Amino acid sequence: MESRSIADLEALVAIVEAGSLTAAAERLDRSVQAVSRSLQSLEAQTGTHLIARTTRRLSPTPAGGQFYERVKQALCDLSMAHAELSDHARAVVGRLAISAPTLFGPHIVTPVLAAFLERHPKLTAVLQLSDEFVDPADSGADVTVRIGDTPDVRLVARPLGTVRRVTFASTSYLRAHGRPTRPEDLTRHACVVRTNVVDPNLWHYGQAEGATCAVAVRARIETNSQLATNEAVTQGLGIGRASLWQIRDQLERREVELILEDFEPPPQPLQALWQPTRSLPKRTRLFVDFLAERLRGMTF
Repeated sequence: MESRSIADLEALVAIVEAGSLTAAAERLDRSVQAVSRSLQSLEAQTGTHLIARTTRRLSPTPAGGQFYERVKQALCDLSMAHAELSDHARAVVGRLAISAPTLFGPHIVTPVLAAFLERHPKLTAVLQLSDEFVDPADSGADVTVRIGDTPDVRLVARPLGTVRRVTFASTSYLRAHGRPTRPEDLTRHACVVRTNVVDPNLWHYGQAEGATCAVAVRARIETNSQLATNEAVTQGLGIGRASLWQIRDQLERREVELILEDFEPPPQPLQALWQPTRSLPKRTRLFVDFLAERLRGMTF
């Protein structure tokens, strides 16, 4: 592919994501005229109207949006290919910055990172923990591990697995108060509610044929800590919710039991995210591959 064609494709991606010629030009460090010429050239080559122009914003046409998705992936693949060639003979060195959720990071990501660093002794790493998504451009993270949908369509995402959101109770609580068999039964039970989420007292469940329901629960104890939630449930203070991986030890020790499994919401995606670039560092690429291999197909 000629460099002129690549520049035109990069211009299209920038226009779609930035929403204007001026913003796209700033992003690419080109003139507005050059970006406009690239768009005109692409539309002439394809014989297709790619961008719809309004008084307030540039938006892709249906054909342009489909073309954009293909082009974005192709540019990413090309970037990876260039990186593999240029980095082939170089050792993995430098510092790898990773961002991950507060509890998931130490429990799941850290053991994988430790094994990766053992394989690459000249590499150093920093692990930043936060439950709030931070733009990699602001955090400086090479790789961001996140649970849930991709918060920024401009980022490159690689699936790592899925995360189940389960409802559970201690064996002693279920013996004393009975086992809920449907989500609405929770209204008659004491619950342990984590407060630092949206609508903490409203628990959502799946139903037949993709429908959902929301149940207003009664809190016996409220806490802003998932660890405290899990411990309170284990101690028999009520029914709680958690990611499956967070209570696996208690399940194996038979201190708690899963309930309402037939009504679980769909599992959330676990993904590695990074900024699109034409020269992804070898350390980043290898770590993402290593992480994906270690977590392949797992449900947490």
